[in-house]
Amino acid sequence: MHNSPATSNATLMSRRNQAIPRGVGNIHEVFIARGENAEIWDVEGRRYIDFAGGIAVLNTGHRHARVVEAVKDQLERYTHTCFQVLAYEPYVEVAERLNALAPGKSPKKTLLLTTGAEAVENAVKIARSHTGRPGVIAFGGGYHGRTLLTMGLTGKVMPYKKGFGPFPANIFHAQFPNLLHGVTVDDAIRSVETLFKNDIEATQVAAIIVEPVQGEGGFYIAPPEFLQRLRALCDTHGILLIADEVQTGAGRTGTWFAIEQAGVEPDLITVAKSLAGGFPLSAVVGRADIMDTPHVGGLGGTYAGSPLACAAALAVMDAFEAQGLLKRSQEIGERFTKRLKAMAVEHPIIGDIRSLGAMVAIELFEGGDPSRPAPKATSFLLAEACRRGLILISCGTHGNVMRFLVPLTASDALLDEGLDILSQCFGALAKADLETV
Repeated sequence: MHNSPATSNATLMSRRNQAIPRGVGNIHEVFIARGENAEIWDVEGRRYIDFAGGIAVLNTGHRHARVVEAVKDQLERYTHTCFQVLAYEPYVEVAERLNALAPGKSPKKTLLLTTGAEAVENAVKIARSHTGRPGVIAFGGGYHGRTLLTMGLTGKVMPYKKGFGPFPANIFHAQFPNLLHGVTVDDAIRSVETLFKNDIEATQVAAIIVEPVQGEGGFYIAPPEFLQRLRALCDTHGILLIADEVQTGAGRTGTWFAIEQAGVEPDLITVAKSLAGGFPLSAVVGRADIMDTPHVGGLGGTYAGSPLACAAALAVMDAFEAQGLLKRSQEIGERFTKRLKAMAVEHPIIGDIRSLGAMVAIELFEGGDPSRPAPKATSFLLAEACRRGLILISCGTHGNVMRFLVPLTASDALLDEGLDILSQCFGALAKADLETV
């Protein structure tokens, strides 16, 4: 029974290990009992500050009042019909509002789905249908989901791809620009052009899919010049540009979609995670002429665009407007960056600090050397932070990037409290022997 008096984290973890396969990992051995905005309480009554936000799902925090009220109201009306059987207005309204929010002057249409991976799969389907071409180009370090197609697109083997192949054909990977690790914009564009020469002719490529900020790959930010040159390359060869905004979208970076900041209009955009404030909802938003290419019945899904999730998404969009959360995202990013830079002066293991709005990360290197990633130190910090009441998560190919995805509704006082804990953790790290931890 949920939250029974005898419950503890240890007993629940024991039950979890007996009932759930080991492939489903847990970063922290903590079971939540209650969440409120940017705070959670575990089953033992202990309080934590949440800097993970359910991996970018809770831009509006745990149990935002508008979201809770909207879902309660929808529960009193109906919970499911399957939109393809009986349509309902909330689906239409979410689509209308996303169409209006999408960058560019082209008329837009929106398909609603359930998960980020499902959105990416459907974006590829739509791109192939529209162009009549099979090929898709993605980027090393990118993450696009856990289905076979989206794992194929993902440019990171562990833990996502190991042992699960073979993956679908006609997927190719280019380099993602990363000056910190020696990859320039010219290098990245050249790698795409090299694929055209060595692996697949440009006339057979349906789409290039890119994250404006790589999520699992390490929060590396695509330079505006890179996205602009990708757009031009796609236009030259009749290729569609897909912006995967599953993690960056819904206001995380200070604009509703991150790619807006590069002045680029993609052909298709995928969005999920924070779109519905914790309820499963995703979308493909794109140029109307492209979105209308698939035949009637070619798109959809039983749970796609759930009425409850649609009600939540409308409340999320209302909250962004009412509370000025796009501006708040920028303020949070600035606050984090200032504090993290101060920590880096004292702790040179912090080799890089990067942010786009409130999508913030630090990368840890031994001796501050980018060629020596520090995953053990990163793991130590995550565990130490949890022990002190702060929930953090990592990412990156080498597991040495700490990412911050705090709800945009968190107060300055709570942000500072969490950052104070992080500073204490770095102090503990400086005294720790990682070989014995």
